[in-house]
Amino acid sequence: MKWINTLKLLFLFSIFNISNAQNYYLYVASESDDTVSLLKFNGKNIEEKERISVGSFPTEIEGPHGITVDPNGKYWYVTLAHGNPFGKLIKYSTETNKVVGETTLGLFPASMQISKVTGFLYCVNFNLHGNMKPSSVSVVDAETMTEITQITTGSMPHGSRISSDGLKQYSVAMMSGELFEIDALSLKISRKLDLEDHSKMNHDKMNMGKMKHSTVKPTWVIPHPIQKILYVAGNGSDEIIEVNLDSWKITKRIKTEKGPYNVEISPDGKYMVATMKSVAKTSVWELKSGTLIKTFDNSTSVSHGVAISSDSKYAFISLEGIGGEPGIVDVIDLKNQVLVDKVEIGKQAGGIAFWKKEI
Repeated sequence: MKWINTLKLLFLFSIFNISNAQNYYLYVASESDDTVSLLKFNGKNIEEKERISVGSFPTEIEGPHGITVDPNGKYWYVTLAHGNPFGKLIKYSTETNKVVGETTLGLFPASMQISKVTGFLYCVNFNLHGNMKPSSVSVVDAETMTEITQITTGSMPHGSRISSDGLKQYSVAMMSGELFEIDALSLKISRKLDLEDHSKMNHDKMNMGKMKHSTVKPTWVIPHPIQKILYVAGNGSDEIIEVNLDSWKITKRIKTEKGPYNVEISPDGKYMVATMKSVAKTSVWELKSGTLIKTFDNSTSVSHGVAISSDSKYAFISLEGIGGEPGIVDVIDLKNQVLVDKVEIGKQAGGIAFWKKEI
């Protein structure tokens, strides 16, 4: 009878494992390959399920840069940044990974998100190769793929993110060193904030013609999902800046490794994860205590983007690599603070977006 009981236990254990098996899916853009990879992670191993060619001109690199998934998970969107003169926004079905719509945006469209309230997509026009003058945020009706307007912000805007209530859009201007808040309903700038630490600025070096060049060089912004604060990556000043949304003032400057680039907060508000582009590292903080938990050495050089799973368990890090090297995505277990696995994808892996978790 013992062996029967053992079989019963093994059967129950296998059923328990099956019922608790979780698969995570995400999309990652590879800018130098004109591809987007659909990745699957099962809690132990990550694999590339599909590599989707994007763009219209096989002989040209069109540069898929920013990527996002709509709040319902039915569509994903990617910007083609290298258009001449303007870039494009392409809409794909997550069911088929086929194109269902497109529209033209501004110069070098980059990061973007969709408001769950308005249904509009807000995309920064980074204008990487243009003149150092104020650029814009494009507002697109994501259903019809029609650009509604362009809202002028600062020089080289980047890091477009929507507040958890869907009512505000935030971006930072890399070269003018400003944080912008746009009202998602009125489509107007409601507030802006100078991010410079004026106690440390050398004004002789700052005045280059009429254009003020930032020493902070902010590259990313992320509002906290629960609290009235947000965080900005200061790529030039090697810091993450905390801003109180009630007072609209800087409340903290957190020193980091060299070159913080992207920063994300877990949906439960517990962890902050930031890539250090200049040194190929990723740092994780516990936000309640403000403690730096661990800094990881990434699997290759040029750490770029961060996406965090909807259950706040895992962080996925896109790594560009150099030259002809493949891009890589690292997986970090946030609870146990270990690097779990990695997978090679296309060259210059950058934009990364979490899609869904399946049981």
